[in-house]
Amino acid sequence: MRWQDLKRSSNVQDRRGMRGGLPVTGGLGLVVVLIVALVTGVNPLTLLEGGGTAPGTEVAGPPGEDPMRDFISAVLGSTEETWGSLFSASGQAYREPALVIFSGATQSGCGVGQSAMGPFYCPNDQTVYIDLSFYDDLRSRFQAPGDFAQAYVIAHEVGHHVQNLLGTMDQVHQARGSQDEVAANAMSVRLELQADCYAGLWAHHAERARAILESGDVEEALGAASAIGDDRIQRQTQGTIVPESFTHGTSAQRVEWFRRGLQQGTTSACNTFDR
Repeated sequence: MRWQDLKRSSNVQDRRGMRGGLPVTGGLGLVVVLIVALVTGVNPLTLLEGGGTAPGTEVAGPPGEDPMRDFISAVLGSTEETWGSLFSASGQAYREPALVIFSGATQSGCGVGQSAMGPFYCPNDQTVYIDLSFYDDLRSRFQAPGDFAQAYVIAHEVGHHVQNLLGTMDQVHQARGSQDEVAANAMSVRLELQADCYAGLWAHHAERARAILESGDVEEALGAASAIGDDRIQRQTQGTIVPESFTHGTSAQRVEWFRRGLQQGTTSACNTFDR
């Protein structure tokens, strides 16, 4: 992926040097950590690891000092450019999300985020959270290496931010509340597949604007989409597949919708709810 010349986002926060991403100052801070540990089940020692600064005071080093942070900032900046242009074309203003890099655990507007959860988007604070150890899992556990596979993960979570801005996320959550578990899961699948399509849409426009794609990049993204399909993960972890419990979609579905967004590049092509 040709990302070195992309504009860097100013919305990346690096909390890897914090105590689990949680502010811990004196006795009161320790009490807070213990309460969080009791409520969430997180090992308090995990939350207390590392150094300590308060959220919002994270300082990014010079570009290039941390290659992975630099890469993430470039990808996020590219999504800002793409979605900013698309929103502007439809007469809307795009509110850029923040992205937090953390290690182990961190506070979010949706509660304590843990590395075991994988990358996630919190609509309450409009922020994407990612523990970079997930990229190690993507490469080793899921056999989906490559920088464009990593970019796909960020673009998918930004896709959830777009859904939040457009009201799609609220509509789905309201609809899920009146449905049984199987139907609610099916709605979650549609939401996730649309985020996959939006990731493909970003790649479509980023390629047209900046020529970011190199040989093998699309295959990397498709490999990542396939690797984290519900059916494949269930087969690997429990040996059986339970379609009624799917919440993200099958490998084939995730590949199909990313490819659809990549090829067509329009939000209308990403309407997973009418199919």
